Amino acid sequence: MNHPLRCQCGTLRGYVSHPETVCRGVCYCKDCQAFAHFLGRPGEILDEMGGSDVIATLPRHVTFTQGTEVLTCMSLSSRGMLRWYASCCNTPVGNTSRDFKVSHVGLLHNCLRDPSASLNGAFGPVRMRLCTNSAKGKVEPRAVSTTVSILRFMAMLIRTRLNGGYKITPFFNADEGTPCVVPRILTPDERTRLMQAVGAS
Repeated sequence: MNHPLRCQCGTLRGYVSHPETVCRGVCYCKDCQAFAHFLGRPGEILDEMGGSDVIATLPRHVTFTQGTEVLTCMSLSSRGMLRWYASCCNTPVGNTSRDFKVSHVGLLHNCLRDPSASLNGAFGPVRMRLCTNSAKGKVEPRAVSTTVSILRFMAMLIRTRLNGGYKITPFFNADEGTPCVVPRILTPDERTRLMQAVGAS
């Protein structure tokens, strides 16, 4: 069963297949919080503790059916993760490694909202809480379920690396291993301003 994926204005659309294989967690790291501020939508992306609800899956399970011309990405630094979003309405899509052989995408909950199915119903409950030290309050880390979920997902990544499945991705050009769009790399000043906004929120 596929789960719909779309930006807020509906220009970018697609779906996520095999929702039963995902790994769902909440990340409280300052970089994820900075991304929400970069998009100008922290109140819609982050929960009250500064966490981002993320659905981790394989890029091969993500299909875009329209609007790929608005798919773009940025990075907080020259070595940071690639953070994808729809430029038409600044809806966050997901985060990927710079190395497309690391076949992972963490989809943000904002692009997965659908009136016909809740996130819990489609992807199951939150099983991981990451970088809880950066949360805006005390958050229980769920160490056991987080470790189990990470190990399970790592096994998927290894299988995909070995069988060549990492080459199937809508985010990279498989022949060159380069992002399908040129990432915008923030300057140190831009990053500093975002981190100041994170600290002030």
